[in-house]
Amino acid sequence: MNRFDLITPEGTRDALFTECTLRREVEARLRHLFVARGYSEIITPTLEFYDVFNRDARPFPQEKMYKLTDNKGRLLVLRPDNTVPIARVCATRLRDAALPLRLYYNQSIHISSPSLKGRDDEVTQSGIELIGSDSRMADLEVIAAAVDVLASCDTEYRLELGNAAFFRELTDQLTVSKQLKESIRDYVEDKNFPALGDLLDTLPASPITEALRMLPRLFGGEEVFDKAATLCPGERFAATLDSLKSLWQTVTQIAGKERVTVDLSMVHRTDYYTGMILRGYLSGYGEEILSGGRYDKLISEFGYDVPATGFAVNVDALVKVLSKQNAADPAARPVSDVLIWAAAGLEANAIAAAETLRAKGLVTEHSLCETLAEAQAYARAQGIQNVFPITDAETEDNA
Repeated sequence: MNRFDLITPEGTRDALFTECTLRREVEARLRHLFVARGYSEIITPTLEFYDVFNRDARPFPQEKMYKLTDNKGRLLVLRPDNTVPIARVCATRLRDAALPLRLYYNQSIHISSPSLKGRDDEVTQSGIELIGSDSRMADLEVIAAAVDVLASCDTEYRLELGNAAFFRELTDQLTVSKQLKESIRDYVEDKNFPALGDLLDTLPASPITEALRMLPRLFGGEEVFDKAATLCPGERFAATLDSLKSLWQTVTQIAGKERVTVDLSMVHRTDYYTGMILRGYLSGYGEEILSGGRYDKLISEFGYDVPATGFAVNVDALVKVLSKQNAADPAARPVSDVLIWAAAGLEANAIAAAETLRAKGLVTEHSLCETLAEAQAYARAQGIQNVFPITDAETEDNA
């Protein structure tokens, strides 16, 4: 027996029956929400050239990407992100399209996660990208769509708002290596106070290092803006805070203050965001269900300088949450309405009868048992209420 022929690779898993049905329902629900807002579907290849993701910002370290080569020896990757390929399409095939572009997608990403992290390496995402506007209304359109996604799944949801420019402005004032800045980003993102403090202790004390030290604590309600203003004086910080506060005030009118939190330590490891960033949470799931934000420089790296904003929904996580709410066994098989058993020689009649019943909206399956008694026992075991025996042509005519 082969060593790995009975298991799936780490970070992947099989989905069965009820879970598959729920997944399709979730995808259909999201598709309806996006189409109703004027978004058109786009599908990009699962395989992309490595160069597509080897951007200036390097948001995807090569060790986190699944890599392979094509028949010409060129380096390919399994798509680790949906936004970057869409940026490529916008800069090429959609370059002459009228703006704004409203695009939505439903497809998988593949990211190599460290072992023992308990995270999926293959994740299905549904999301939207609004291309060609840097207006406040564009951000609000995207946030309002995110609120509708969360509210359609559970009234107990939470939305977090931040601004990537705040952290970037702080780290731009540090004269340290890019690698050290990324370590600071990771510690801030994880709210790892001890590690962040130890790292900052190795740097000369300054108002910037003190602001970074306090950054993971800058989350909550409206009071966050006053705290941040005292830590980070200056026109650029003030402009960022004023913009975020104005956005927060409008979003609270849409979703309610009790559901919207400000978090200035939300910096995103995917470092192509330039402005507003958001995350959405549902009760019963510890990680974000939804994340995204504004990325005004990414598409310009492909030679087409247009702003953009959007978000992605983790469909797999959403299915897990809804499965818990429904308390259904994900491996449970759906129950048919009718079981048809055919006597020998009347199989064609049984198939015709099944088509008639299906046309009436009944889920109908054929018995594969030799005898009617065996078929009836099978129906009882499967919870099928109706057994329809075909014993002559007349029986089929009465279906």
